[in-house]
Amino acid sequence: MTHPTVLQTTGLTKRYGRITVLDDVSFAVHTGEIHALMGANGAGKSTLCKIISGLTTASKGAMHLNGRNYRPENKRQAEGWGVHIVQQEISLIPTLSVAENMFLTRLPQKFAMVDWAKLHLRARQALDDVGLHDIPPQTLVRDLGVGQQQMVEIATALTRDCRLLILDEPTAALSSGDSENLFQHLRWLRDEGVAIIYISHRLDEVFELCDRITVLRDGECVGSETSDSISRSTLISMMSGKGSEARHHTFRSAVGDGIALRVKRLQTDVLQNVTFEVRDGERFGITGLVGSGRTELLRALFGADPVDSGEIQLGDGRPRQPWRHPSEAVKAGLAMITEDRKQNGLLLTQSIRLNTTLATLRQRYSRWGTLKQADATNAATTTCDRLEVRRSSIEQLVATLSGGNQQKIVVGKWLLGDFDIFLFDEPTRGIDVAARDQIYQTLNDLAHQGVTSLIVSSDLDELMLICDRIAIMNQGKLVSTFRRDEWSREAMVAASFAEVRA
Repeated sequence: MTHPTVLQTTGLTKRYGRITVLDDVSFAVHTGEIHALMGANGAGKSTLCKIISGLTTASKGAMHLNGRNYRPENKRQAEGWGVHIVQQEISLIPTLSVAENMFLTRLPQKFAMVDWAKLHLRARQALDDVGLHDIPPQTLVRDLGVGQQQMVEIATALTRDCRLLILDEPTAALSSGDSENLFQHLRWLRDEGVAIIYISHRLDEVFELCDRITVLRDGECVGSETSDSISRSTLISMMSGKGSEARHHTFRSAVGDGIALRVKRLQTDVLQNVTFEVRDGERFGITGLVGSGRTELLRALFGADPVDSGEIQLGDGRPRQPWRHPSEAVKAGLAMITEDRKQNGLLLTQSIRLNTTLATLRQRYSRWGTLKQADATNAATTTCDRLEVRRSSIEQLVATLSGGNQQKIVVGKWLLGDFDIFLFDEPTRGIDVAARDQIYQTLNDLAHQGVTSLIVSSDLDELMLICDRIAIMNQGKLVSTFRRDEWSREAMVAASFAEVRA
């Protein structure tokens, strides 16, 4: 049975000056289907979806929605047509509550006042629909983890009349349990006739969830196939233009004898008596459900969140109080790749050169208050070449890069310094298959230089591929640690879901 076409694009082109990021793209999305949009970083996926959702306009081409000419001038116009987007970067207002964010332009009123009871009831129903039973509607968004915020954005989109839902890397910060809950809801929406455009770099979930796949490469549409008629290797070839996947990652342990980091009884408003130690050159994975405290642990170690009590000891053996500010942690030899690159990792309105050298600018690339421009440019160029950052020049604004290339800059800026411990929070979020291999190789290189890495990831399979040990966080506690020669996926998942005793 052929489903009616909801969206048809014809010859969509988008140029920024001399750079063409989308070139003559034509494709269709039908009612009652989940349509994957695939491609490497910089392929044009996000740009195409921004045009469809009114966040930007095309330089050339046409769109039709349910057979009618469709050219939204802004996001609100697109939403009036029933087109909603949930972007990879969170757009919620952190100082407002979950309920206020969900119904910001549609607050229920009673006697010219906000009807708080009705607002919280509507928000409660919408949160329950996507499995967020444990989040009170009155909770401030800033108190939620990134994964929880992502689910709130999805719940918000579903409170409106929705004919076409666009999801950009929705599972990047979700645990496997939260991802499966999302998948179940998306299947229900599909069965109700909603069309869904789904952007993801995770091939397994695309084949599990999606009905059709369209591939973009270098801004052009390579082709569309049903998911049951295309193989994984063919899909990778279409995305890369090559006949093979990214290099196969071979794990090589480099764990030394010395203790690089010892944490004792770390206590915050989220963490409960966290104690562990990590050795020189070790890659120490940390995972758990959304809200388990994994990100909060890294932030506490880096001095970004206040610590109530506990002790941190570095390789020199001297016990010390936790750092009160990230600058103290940086001076002590810690680097942190943050979970939210746009909010905490980059200066979006500045150049690639400045962002890449930012963490080491004062120490290495300035003298008596004067910038050593040539040295900074050479260092940034070398780092971007190493990580294969797609760019027009080293002076290009970071805001104009694709999400994956932005993430490479976040990683690259710390590689220019002499840091003993790297804290990685979701380092491969929004990065394509080939770029992930580059990050894995970087972790491998750091380990063999004696550098210790703590790696938080929602993707347990990823941690099993790249780590020496994996710790499980559950309700603010570090409940289990698994060595590479003894772990099992089932045991680690069970530890994540286990009931934690007080």
